[in-house]
Amino acid sequence: MDKKLYRSEDNKIFLGICGGIGEYFNVDPVVIRVIFVGLIFAGFSGILAYIVAAFVVPKPPAGRKNSGGSDSRRDPGTIYEEYSSKFNSGNHNE
Repeated sequence: MDKKLYRSEDNKIFLGICGGIGEYFNVDPVVIRVIFVGLIFAGFSGILAYIVAAFVVPKPPAGRKNSGGSDSRRDPGTIYEEYSSKFNSGNHNE
């Protein structure tokens, strides 16, 4: 399997750097964000690392789906439609 590091489109707060690193290592992106914040308080090296990563880590290619990282979620609208149609049809056993 050819695993590559990309910015995250699903776990994105600013540029998707922390989300992409989290998806690559299969770690919750919040952990990566906490590490970056800790590095910021330890002499602003977190800001420098984030800026370098913004230039080095590429955006995902078109058509790339979520890599299934630990924070992969389905769209809430899809979940709502799926369950509302199930319960409105009277079929509760699925």
